[in-house]
Amino acid sequence: MRALLRAAAALALLTVWLLPSGRASAASYSVAMKGYAFSPASLSVPAGSTVTWTNYDTAPHDVKTTSGPLSIHSPMLDKGESWSFTFATAGSYGYVCTVHPDMTAGITVRAAAPAPAPAPATRSAAPAEHAHTAEPRTTSRPAHSAPARSAPAMTMPSPTPTPTVSEAAVPQAAQPPATTTTASTVRPLDPLLLLAGLVAGVAVLCLLLVGSRTSRAREEEA
Repeated sequence: MRALLRAAAALALLTVWLLPSGRASAASYSVAMKGYAFSPASLSVPAGSTVTWTNYDTAPHDVKTTSGPLSIHSPMLDKGESWSFTFATAGSYGYVCTVHPDMTAGITVRAAAPAPAPAPATRSAAPAEHAHTAEPRTTSRPAHSAPARSAPAMTMPSPTPTPTVSEAAVPQAAQPPATTTTASTVRPLDPLLLLAGLVAGVAVLCLLLVGSRTSRAREEEA
């Protein structure tokens, strides 16, 4: 990156050095006093430009207007000295060196073109109207939706399951007598009765055995 920046700076210096002596930059111009002549002898610049005169001769020179909207007179310039003036008024200027009347030149100052300002003003007004018209639309929508949200809030506490509770309570109250009747009919037998029946059965068997033995004994005796 540093090498690229150095190369760009070198190119910029070369372009400035190769520019003609009549123009140094976009808003500044230079005139050389060399060989007892102004170079360039004629110059055209836009209004607001700055012109700089530099003396390269051993003899002194100055700049004094002979015609034009304004009167200009520079101080006496020795070798290597410079003087600048900014032309704000459009028009055609003629000037001369008072020490050497043969050194004459001229500068034409062009009027600056007016900037097209009203075009963006009309375009910016249109979106402002749309922004104002869009506000009542957004405020009117929540006003209609507000009653729709409050309506279901009134119907929420209505469901009460009262019939289901009464229906469930009726069979629960009717079930206890059914369980009591089944308990009375299916009651377990008394163990004493079982023992009495077993004893009676054993006694009957014993009597039958005794009777059968006595009858056999009698038959044998006979």
